[in-house]
Amino acid sequence: MLYSRIALSLIISVSVTVALELDIEDKDSVCAAAAAIVQGEWNYYDAFNYGGVIGKFTTPYYWWQAGLCFGGMLHYFQVCDPTNSTLEKLIFDGMYIQAGDDYNYMPSNETFVEGNDDQGVWGLTTMEAVERNFTNSEDHSWLELTQAIYNTMNSRWDETNCGGGLRWQIFTWNSGYDYKNSIANGCLFHISARLARYTKNDTYVETADRIWNWMISVGFIVYEDVDGGEFIIYDGGNIPTCSEKVTKLRWSYNYGIFMAGCAYLYNHTQNDTWAERAQEILTAGSYFFNGEIMTETTCQHAGTCNNDQRSFRAIWARCLSLTSILIPHLYDDIRPYIEDNAAAAAASCSGGSDGVTCGLDWSVKKWDGKYGLGEQMSALEVIMAVLSKVETAPYTSTNGGSSKGNPEAGTNTNTETNRKLVTITGKDRAGAGILTALVLLIILGGGVWMIF
Repeated sequence: MLYSRIALSLIISVSVTVALELDIEDKDSVCAAAAAIVQGEWNYYDAFNYGGVIGKFTTPYYWWQAGLCFGGMLHYFQVCDPTNSTLEKLIFDGMYIQAGDDYNYMPSNETFVEGNDDQGVWGLTTMEAVERNFTNSEDHSWLELTQAIYNTMNSRWDETNCGGGLRWQIFTWNSGYDYKNSIANGCLFHISARLARYTKNDTYVETADRIWNWMISVGFIVYEDVDGGEFIIYDGGNIPTCSEKVTKLRWSYNYGIFMAGCAYLYNHTQNDTWAERAQEILTAGSYFFNGEIMTETTCQHAGTCNNDQRSFRAIWARCLSLTSILIPHLYDDIRPYIEDNAAAAAASCSGGSDGVTCGLDWSVKKWDGKYGLGEQMSALEVIMAVLSKVETAPYTSTNGGSSKGNPEAGTNTNTETNRKLVTITGKDRAGAGILTALVLLIILGGGVWMIF
């Protein structure tokens, strides 16, 4: 299950440069900048290390961040480099192998520590694969895998405490099992909205509506005249009531998850209520901008953002882009944020030994000395968002989508059979990846090539 490090130098050729150049009016320029950032992401990929795991990134990065990262890479591949079969294979392998023995994104290497939010973020990426017609497995389509995530998450809806909602953690032994939070419920809301739009099955709309109403009932979504009358999405609260002591912290990814979910629901139902809710979240999202620059405000000003929090803007940026596409009358409101932040993020990608490592604080318009997978992902997402100007809306089952689903996926399992399939598939793909890299090395004769 090990990829050769040779693969690092063979996916895409790029010239060595110092700092990213970005012309937001030129797709080639946007894609070239994105390519340099993707190169930086692969530097953290665990499968390139001896004994590493396909689909995971190196410590201290968590499994959910791998899911988020593959979503950005998939977007880059589909829009900027769709003929790159080596890149396609790396993304496919990383995403598919992490589906686990039961094909529901509860792999054995994660199930003891996996939370509902972790599984949910992988659902964002599998659904992106559905909507972009990314290469399907012969055995399990991306739509089927997404429906398995939906079904397993939805089955954990807990009305015994707080009148409903998902817990943060799945298993009793994990810290946070007694906590229900916005991101876990937001992921299920968001996945439900996308499945509703793609499949035209309004059962998913009912799920999304239930989650929205529950979030209001426990005070995680607040419309009241609080802090100057803002619409607020708080982090979560403890059982048994959840509402008794709400954790009043605001994170950009919660706002993004719910905003884009509302956008999908509006695009599907044409119910203006969902567009109005997306608009309210967008307006309230000004909290996450320092002037025009995207900032994880709750922690960034104090310099306390951890590795999780340094990745949140990647989801916020992606969801801003999706919302601008799915609710056209919000495009003009969102576009200036995307353009300003793409330029600022590109300016921040001017550090490290490669001269294109991305930083955390985009407001300084240069590298701030911070680096990591979260910084790379956030910069990639906002720069790729520039292309929302020319991208069409995500596919559905009736306008070009090819992924075929199974509404009952995840409700029954055949563990032994699935384990055998994953083991054989993973071994064969890893070997093929090494062979491809060696052949290309011989053909290219040792030229200067970098991953992309």
